[in-house]
Amino acid sequence: MKSNESAAYLKGLFEGLGLDANSPEGKLFSALIDTVKTLSDEIEELSAKVRELGEYVEEVDDDLSTLEEEIYGELDEEDEDEDDLWDDDDDEDYEGEDAQFYEVVCPACGETVCFDETLEGDKITCPSCGESLELSFECDGDCGGCAGCSDKDE
Repeated sequence: MKSNESAAYLKGLFEGLGLDANSPEGKLFSALIDTVKTLSDEIEELSAKVRELGEYVEEVDDDLSTLEEEIYGELDEEDEDEDDLWDDDDDEDYEGEDAQFYEVVCPACGETVCFDETLEGDKITCPSCGESLELSFECDGDCGGCAGCSDKDE
């Protein structure tokens, strides 16, 4: 039985008992039944809104799935693992104090590009604008953290 049906049933019982609505007990029961009716109306309204919101979320999820397929194409699990640098299976490659990460700011678009020591060669492509970036791992003497800077300080 739904809450609105229960509230209507209680009101019918109250009226069927023939209690005087002006007696203290009658006033109490009447107020309680009115409160139950108000609460059941609010519950029904909230339930309708939750159903509507759930339908909306499903529509947004479907639209997002369609958009992801259009942008990224359909990836199988093997492709996803290869493209995901931070895949859980690869965590051991990036743990510990020995992992070195580097950042370069793209001069064309200003985007910060991150990479690690596993990079092969001295060129990378900016993922934002496609600009080819040449990398130089030589210290200009300002970093203060490499062997080249330590030698200059002595």
